[in-house]
Amino acid sequence: MSENKTEEKEPKQETKEIEVPKKFAKLVTEISDMSVLDLSELVKVLEDKFNVSAAAPVSIAAAPAAGPGEDEAAAEKSAYTVVVTDAGSQKIAVIKAVRAVTELGLKDAKDLVDKPPAVIKENVPTEEAEDMKKKLEEAGATVELQ
Repeated sequence: MSENKTEEKEPKQETKEIEVPKKFAKLVTEISDMSVLDLSELVKVLEDKFNVSAAAPVSIAAAPAAGPGEDEAAAEKSAYTVVVTDAGSQKIAVIKAVRAVTELGLKDAKDLVDKPPAVIKENVPTEEAEDMKKKLEEAGATVELQ
């Protein structure tokens, strides 16, 4: 019986190994040697190059959480998620405003502004969220508090 258990474990390990086609072997090797920061940068470059997003939409995941009694929750809500739904025509001003309210770097702020709707900050107290909304709208962005 102990031999059967050993045999059962080996196939499980084999299924985890992925056979890489020869034409991708060099690329997969290079990617596996990259640091996490380099991989993150690569993902951003590929997203920009091919106009796609690797991130799942946040608003879809958050929507089912609300249910019966939404009105009561809205009245008692003390923290908001600040979302830029449109950057408007003055993206540079909006990027500057995003950097001011989030302390993000230039590239990260630009990435958020370029791909609306973008979550700027989550679980923000009411007063701070309204202040952020005001600053972003003054820069030309359309903002929602969720």
